[in-house]
Amino acid sequence: MTERSGASHPRLRLDDRFASPIRFSLMAALGEDLELDFATLAGILQVSDSALSKAISALEQADYVRVRKGQAGARPRTWVTGTAQGVRAFRAHVDALHAIVEYGAGAGPAST
Repeated sequence: MTERSGASHPRLRLDDRFASPIRFSLMAALGEDLELDFATLAGILQVSDSALSKAISALEQADYVRVRKGQAGARPRTWVTGTAQGVRAFRAHVDALHAIVEYGAGAGPAST
């Protein structure tokens, strides 16, 4: 078994808040400066309202998304957008995933 010196494994930079595929996909769908309504998100992610609601709540508690409630005509609506903190955290998580792939392929720190 080879050891790599000089750096910790990139998996240590993963954000556990994105461990759920639904939360990960939600942040990916929102991107930057995009606000989507609940029904649109449920359709994009192909998840139940309950599962989406739980994912939104978890990310809202982490200050990764902002929820806005209002009306569209006579119907109540919920809109979701990523916060600056959430977008940064998601980018860092994706960067860590890329680094894991590179590390595993031998592009990480040199073997000793």
